[in-house]
Amino acid sequence: MADLSDKARDLLDRPNLAFLADVMEDGSPHVSPVWIALENGHITFNTAVGRVKERNMRRDPRVAISIADKDDFYAKVDIRGRVVEMIEGEEADRQIDQLAKKYLGKDEYPWRNPAETRVKVLVEPVAVAG
Repeated sequence: MADLSDKARDLLDRPNLAFLADVMEDGSPHVSPVWIALENGHITFNTAVGRVKERNMRRDPRVAISIADKDDFYAKVDIRGRVVEMIEGEEADRQIDQLAKKYLGKDEYPWRNPAETRVKVLVEPVAVAG
């Protein structure tokens, strides 16, 4: 696991939007914005079963994440890594609420869909730049 710089940890700790790149089945890139957090050296975010990124990461765990400071887009960090765990159930549901608190100041995720199964994704950083 690559060590995260103080700059990377700072960007991850604050409510900065991250952009996740994963790999489509044909090898082309797929990019989507995600709310993000840091947990025991792993980068973590949340999605739902059936989404394009969820299917891509289950097939190919390689990802890249770019995070820029919301107040200074030139202060950024890029992280390459691999998905090491995808967790469903209560832990994933708790995490989306925690991320809603961090990013929206709300105790619960306001767009919860009872038909969705939430997924908490843990990424092990492999390389960090910036």
